[in-house]
Amino acid sequence: MTNVLPRTTALFSICALLLTSCGGGTSTVTNSTNNNTVTDTAATTGTSGAIPIGIALAQTSNVALLGQEGFVGARIAEKYFNSKGGINGTPIKLVIQDTGGDEAGAINAFQTLINKDKVVGIVGPTLSQQAFSADPIAERAKVPVIGASNTAKGIPEIGDYVARVSSPVSIVAPNSVKAALKQNPQIKKVAVFYAQNDAFNKSETEIFQKTVKDQGLELVTVQKFQTTDTDFQAQATNAINLKPDLVIISGLAADGGNLVRQLRELGYKGIIVGGNGLNTPNVLSVCKALCDGVLIAQAYSPEHPNEINKVFRQAYIEQYKKEPAQFTGQAFAAVQVYVEALKELDKKSKISALPLDKLRTELNKQIIAGKYDTPLGEIAFTPVGDVIQKEFYVAQIKMDTDGNTGKFVFIK
Repeated sequence: MTNVLPRTTALFSICALLLTSCGGGTSTVTNSTNNNTVTDTAATTGTSGAIPIGIALAQTSNVALLGQEGFVGARIAEKYFNSKGGINGTPIKLVIQDTGGDEAGAINAFQTLINKDKVVGIVGPTLSQQAFSADPIAERAKVPVIGASNTAKGIPEIGDYVARVSSPVSIVAPNSVKAALKQNPQIKKVAVFYAQNDAFNKSETEIFQKTVKDQGLELVTVQKFQTTDTDFQAQATNAINLKPDLVIISGLAADGGNLVRQLRELGYKGIIVGGNGLNTPNVLSVCKALCDGVLIAQAYSPEHPNEINKVFRQAYIEQYKKEPAQFTGQAFAAVQVYVEALKELDKKSKISALPLDKLRTELNKQIIAGKYDTPLGEIAFTPVGDVIQKEFYVAQIKMDTDGNTGKFVFIK
């Protein structure tokens, strides 16, 4: 809501104090000198001058196994960049909304961040399935969105205000199949499983199936399931009866981890490739000792040698006593892009003097124009908003002897 105040110093001061003390939503005030409408960032967040960046990721539902890692990365970024002076002396403030695991949750989170919290931009949502529903809301409102874990085909094409730091599955996924062939050149038969109710997994399995054919392998079966499933006995048995040398799974951490466990319990001994939805240490608590050996392609490595990754990795290890995972690094990178784009924009035109709608528009332009040295390495964006990234990896899960803990070991 826009509050237009009379040009009297006394009334201006009283209303400004009231807004600050109440911690209200964003208000705009009329500048008594030049009649320009400006954004009152103190009123935006309830903290003096903090610039609000929305974080719309899953904290609840089975998707929380992925979303919680994103929150960790974003929080580390907030603390680090504020310690370095924020936006040319002005701190950032993350405004968090839980998307849950479905489209409705993502839509509600986006609407709240845009209309109530008045954020300058949004990181999220967790799933590509959610992005296809929620991102158009931001596009219509002309609010920048940076996807930190949305890799399905067509995400940046949703609109001019949609970008992502998560490399598309078409680039990342084939690497894990090639790594499996390097481990076992005798692979001939492949069984594919995918969650048919999830947009990303449907997109990813298409890439996996094309890679299988491109490598001259035989696709012996394609088995479907739901991300909400817990019993995979029928699909697993059907596949094992065809004696595959390689199994490829496109699912999320909870369902995918259970599928890995049940395949092993039923006697499958070949290589398993997991898709991006299994790309989290949280999957270890699902399949435990039976996670051992699973191959997963990566867009982030804790061992990347640049300075910002060293800082990020150290902060994560100090807090969690383990190596950071891909989704954590990507969320950090997304917040970093906002910070650096805001800093550059502020140098050109003080962002405190821009109306919120103008700030969002100019910020979106600056995001696409910039280059960023992130924990993912150096990244930039195509004109449509897709990430340009140079380095990719493959990791293999190695479980400890207790069968409960393990780690992702990067292979050459």
